[in-house]
Amino acid sequence: QGLAQAGGTNWRETFASGVPVSGAPQSGTLGYITGQALEESNVDLTMELVNLIKAQSNYQANAKTISTQSTIMQTTIQMT
Repeated sequence: QGLAQAGGTNWRETFASGVPVSGAPQSGTLGYITGQALEESNVDLTMELVNLIKAQSNYQANAKTISTQSTIMQTTIQMT
């Protein structure tokens, strides 16, 4: 947080982010690395699928609206 983009995917520190901390794992206040461990996902798959279904439904409704509008326009043009 507080990093400034330095072009592309490069970032640099700012006053807000503070000075970067580096060092060996388990030294000072640094954490540890666990070999052959799987990271647990922080994504709620159920909510993501619900959001996907909502987005798909909205997309279909918008497509139907555009199709209906096109049909109405064609009918109006043919009437004149």
